Amino acid sequence: MTSNKGGDTRSTVSNPNVRAKESQDTWEPTRALTQLATQFLANKDDYLAPAQQDIGRAVGDGVRELFVSCDPALAMMQQFDHLRPEFIAVHDIGTQLSRKLLSVLAAACSRTTQKLVIRRQGFGTTLATLEFIELPGGDGGAVRLYTTQTDADTASRRALARVLLSRSRLAVVMVGDLPGHVLTSEVSSLRDDIVTGPWPNKDLLLLPLVSAAAVAKQGGELARGTRVSVRTTPQITSPADAWNFLSGSWHRLRERLASEGTSIPGMNTSQQAPAPKSAQAPSTRGAAPLGATTASAPVPPPEDSLPMIDVPDIAPARIAPAKTGAEDRVRGVTPSSNLERYVRQISEIKGVVSCCVFDLAKVRSEASAGEHPNADSLTRSGAALMSSIGSVGRSLGFGQTPPGAAITLGAHYLVLRPLTKRPGLVLHAVLDKSHADLTLARLQIERLDAVFDEDKT
Repeated sequence: MTSNKGGDTRSTVSNPNVRAKESQDTWEPTRALTQLATQFLANKDDYLAPAQQDIGRAVGDGVRELFVSCDPALAMMQQFDHLRPEFIAVHDIGTQLSRKLLSVLAAACSRTTQKLVIRRQGFGTTLATLEFIELPGGDGGAVRLYTTQTDADTASRRALARVLLSRSRLAVVMVGDLPGHVLTSEVSSLRDDIVTGPWPNKDLLLLPLVSAAAVAKQGGELARGTRVSVRTTPQITSPADAWNFLSGSWHRLRERLASEGTSIPGMNTSQQAPAPKSAQAPSTRGAAPLGATTASAPVPPPEDSLPMIDVPDIAPARIAPAKTGAEDRVRGVTPSSNLERYVRQISEIKGVVSCCVFDLAKVRSEASAGEHPNADSLTRSGAALMSSIGSVGRSLGFGQTPPGAAITLGAHYLVLRPLTKRPGLVLHAVLDKSHADLTLARLQIERLDAVFDEDKT
């Protein structure tokens, strides 16, 4: 096509093939800069292998992220059912020591505690955070230990604990000091989860922090009518005890499965596990049969099983998690060791972030644990609340009995309780609402009145 204007004749090419060639010539320099060699892989598993070796993507030192479009527990169940990793889950009933136990083991084996952050896809909102460690296993792999103490809302935390326990190769449950009826209720709830299923796990280990007899009895009820083998150890008194029983059970489990023709290698990871800083002779302690009160005979560990770790001999009271419980350093003004021990045990109740025992008449702190709120703030606010509640009680004609109260705030609970065996003293405790069970906490606080019975001896 031609056009004449002002005596100037120009030709416009309308041929589509010519235009395509010009376009290709224009993009050729850019294409040369970005050109990659074409690669052919045998199957999609090879292509997706880096993402499929583990749950989530590594985003930093010891942190992985998993973006989900469903609730965290369902997402983790899907991941476990697809990848089928071999791991150990450590759970708490009436205590909060599993997270700290992982920290102690990690430090003893020159490892770090890692996190898996579950986020909402499209928004990035954090739904839950799981903590785990990887201990060196055989063939350059590692054995992962999860704690069920996850940072999540109450419903998600319980659902995640169920998924972790049910999909683990070995489920470990640490049992604290609980009233008989509360322990029965907790075990019944766990048994209901096992019965309703799905529950692929077939091995569960109970680690009692108190007398093993009552826990062993509950273990028998837990196993009744299920395919899960439940073993109860003697009472544990330190992280070293917990590790010896846990590793002993893992060794026996490996030997049993090996004899059945089933191998359970440690999860393969790209990170090679360093050798422990120190080692000790093979433990002579292991998980006792159900109801036993003494440890069973030692079992030589297989070459590719968990390592022997020199775990520091720390009393369980010293390993309460700092994030969800008060500091275990107790500042006492009075010389009463029972009062200081009482405050220390209050601080170990799940969800307690700070607590104080104060003299109501003198408005003076006698012993406290935790830094925020501090003892002075708890004393002043506690005295003011006691005065207000007492005034309301008197105006309603309810008498002069020292009041007690459980108050719900936005993210916390406040518990005020006069010490019946130490007249004039009042407990003021602050609990994190996202981690505490208020009913259970009040029962545990009431049970701790027994600490003062020693005053009479």
